Amino acid sequence: MHTNDPKGRILAATREVSPSERRSDNILLLRYSEQRSPELLEQLAERFMPLARSLAMRYHGGGEPLEDLVQVASLGLVKAIEGYDPSLGKPFNAYAVPTILGELRRHFRDRVWNLHLPRSLQEATMQVDGAVDKLTELNGRPPTVGEIAAHLEVETEDVLEAMGAAEARRTLSLDAPRRGEDGETSAAIESVGSEDPGYDRVEAELASATADLSDRERLILELRFQQGMTQSEIGARLGVSQMQISRLMRRALRTLLDSVRGDDDGS
Repeated sequence: MHTNDPKGRILAATREVSPSERRSDNILLLRYSEQRSPELLEQLAERFMPLARSLAMRYHGGGEPLEDLVQVASLGLVKAIEGYDPSLGKPFNAYAVPTILGELRRHFRDRVWNLHLPRSLQEATMQVDGAVDKLTELNGRPPTVGEIAAHLEVETEDVLEAMGAAEARRTLSLDAPRRGEDGETSAAIESVGSEDPGYDRVEAELASATADLSDRERLILELRFQQGMTQSEIGARLGVSQMQISRLMRRALRTLLDSVRGDDDGS
C-alpha cells in the first residue's frame, strides 16, 4: 500500500512549536547528549510526549487499549531520546518518529497478532483500522471501501487486501461457537473447508435416480456439479446462506451415498 509521504504528514501533525521552543528543545537535547541526566531525560520525555501520543493514536483500533499503545510509544520515545545524536544535524522528530513506530509495530508483531503478516501488510491493516475509526466518528457511520481508499489516497484493492488481512490476523479455535445467518449456533469448523469436488461428483453420478431427495436438494446438486456453481453462488440464487447450502449438500450427498450402498435407514 502506497501513501503520499505519510511520515511527512505525521511530522506535520505533531505539536506546533515556535522557533524559540524548537531552540529550547535542541538545547535540552544537546545537554542530555553530553550529561545523560535522568532529570533532563524526564523533561525531554514530557516535552515530546504529544508526539508519542499522536503516533500511538494511529494504531488505535487494532484491538489494543490506547493506554497500552501510549505506553509502548513512550518507551520508543525514551529510546529515541537516548539514541539521538545532535551532532549529526538531523532533526529530532525525523529520528524519533521511525523509532517510536518501530516499537509500536514490534508490539503488534510480537504480542498482539497470533498470525504474523508481512510488515507492509501489517502497516496497511493498521492504517485502514485508523481510517475506519476516524471516518466513523466524522460521518456517524462506518465508511465505505471507497471512502477509506480516498482518505488514505490508495486504491480500493489495497483497502480490500488490508481488510482481508485484518480478518486473518487473529486465530480462532475451530471449536468456538459461531452464530450463522439463520440464527443457529454451530462450531466454527462447520463453516471452513470445502468438499472434494471430484469425490462428491463420483458419488452423485453413481447414485440411483430414485434416491429420496427433495426438489431443493436435487437443484442444489445440479447447480453444484453440473453447472459448476460455488456454494456461495448457489446460496445467493436460492436466497439462503452459504452455510445452509453446505448443510443441505452434505445431507443430499449422504442420502445419495446411502442409496449407492443400499442403506435403508438414511443415516
